[in-house]
This record gives sequence, C-alpha cells and structure tokens, in this order.
Amino acid sequence: MFKRRRFKQQLTFQDRLSAWAKQLEERAAKLPPGADREALVRKARQADVANHLDEWAKSPGLQPPK
Repeated sequence: MFKRRRFKQQLTFQDRLSAWAKQLEERAAKLPPGADREALVRKARQADVANHLDEWAKSPGLQPPK
C-alpha cells in the first residue's frame, strides 16, 4: 500500500486565492485586448468571487440548518 504524501499549506486558502487573482490580473494587464486577456480577467474574477464565498461561508452570522 502506498502512503500518501501530505504537507501543510503555508498560506490560508483565502490568501492563496487572493494572490492567484492578483497574479492573473497582472498578467492580463500586460496582454493586448483580446480573447486571452478576457480569459485571464474572467479567471481572476472567479477567484475573487470564490474568495468572497469562502468568507461568507465562514462568517459567524451564518447559522446551521435546524
């Protein structure tokens, strides 16, 4: 049986998502207008939305179902 290699992340999920979104935005800013640039901008927006959803899901105001 193979043993699974595990490691602890150095950054939180939110930090990694934010960094990835920022990196995508920087790459998109360097490209001329076109399909490639729009694809990077779309991915950056998706990462930003995922970050907000994660914050919302972890918020203390969110109540478990009764």
